[in-house]
Amino acid sequence: MKLSSSIFTFRFLNFNSLFIKSHPSFKISAATKRTMTQFPNFSTKISNSCPANTAEDSQVSPPEPRPQSPPRKPWLIVGLGNPGKKFNGTRHNVGFMMVDAIAEAEGISINTVNFKAQIGKGFIGNVPVMLAKQQTFMNSSGESVGAIVSYYKIPLKQVLVIFDDLDLPFAKLRLLPKGGHGGHNGMRSIIDSFKGSRDFPRLRIGIGRPQGRMDTINFVLRAFNKKEREELEFTFHNGMEAVRILLLEGFDKSATYVNSTKAMEQLG
Repeated sequence: MKLSSSIFTFRFLNFNSLFIKSHPSFKISAATKRTMTQFPNFSTKISNSCPANTAEDSQVSPPEPRPQSPPRKPWLIVGLGNPGKKFNGTRHNVGFMMVDAIAEAEGISINTVNFKAQIGKGFIGNVPVMLAKQQTFMNSSGESVGAIVSYYKIPLKQVLVIFDDLDLPFAKLRLLPKGGHGGHNGMRSIIDSFKGSRDFPRLRIGIGRPQGRMDTINFVLRAFNKKEREELEFTFHNGMEAVRILLLEGFDKSATYVNSTKAMEQLG
């Protein structure tokens, strides 16, 4: 007796998101859908031409399904700044600018307002992410960021905060695994909201210090000029690449990349 032709097909589920609690108005863009983790269908066929089976071979078991990789844990990526049009393009809002650059590059729409923040959900590679720009003023950033982390139960090691730094030369990037607030009031507020924990990664973007006797507050609220904006394009490119490496390959590789990259060298 010959075994009749049969096909065993195994299909895997597509997972739309690991954020189980989302705002009802949130819509995933077409670009984001393309980045979602999808497992291809596969099938195993038993040919009609196989030899006659013995009694021992009469029962054929389907092949074992391929083991699935564990789902990636979601990341929260926060850019700090001040809300309102009058603060657009200012030094203190460079964190907002970096998050906007990431959103555009990855096809993530920041189209929801919740937890006192503008929020967008999507994927970078196969890693689910939430991008956030707090809509409190800078000094109260923790009210927003702390609420998001608490609600979604995101581990602090999966929270990346991006902010401006007076102590770094202009357009310089520095990725650190943890640390203090360094005098930055937004970071001070976030650390307070984490009950004093400083164990979360941060990407610092250098804005330099004011020349002469210019007041520091006036300096950080001053808009970038045309030349500075051109230089920042390279900084944002390097920052976006650093974020991708961080999420997909780990902190050490990302830090090696970004902490040794000089945006100014690429201008030449």
